[in-house]
Amino acid sequence: MFASFSRYQPQLLSLLRIMAGLLFVSHGTAKVLGFPAIEGLPAPGLSLGGLSGPFELVLGALLVLGLFTRPAAFLASGFCAVGYWAVHGMQSFMPIQNGGETIALYCFVWLYIAAAGPGAWAVDNMIGKKG
Repeated sequence: MFASFSRYQPQLLSLLRIMAGLLFVSHGTAKVLGFPAIEGLPAPGLSLGGLSGPFELVLGALLVLGLFTRPAAFLASGFCAVGYWAVHGMQSFMPIQNGGETIALYCFVWLYIAAAGPGAWAVDNMIGKKG
């Protein structure tokens, strides 16, 4: 039964990229646009927390579209790794203790997508077919 899922791998990779990208964008919109309003988020500015919003917004949007997917995913993965160690890793090594499960998971999802590519549904694929 599960072997039949293999034929849908490119589409499922796209779904993973799109859904993770939408969730990543929501972090950026909350920090940059104040939507949805979440108490305790860092204010926009020149701090690591303040700079994270625009990165999440722009890289997340690129990843949702599947545009410049591999470099965007690679940058997002590195951004998440730095964010994890700079913010969460200082509190405790274990993500379950320091509240860093989400950013750690994003780090490895983006790293996988940087290696695997965008999947079946991506602007990158349409650009490649024109050239």
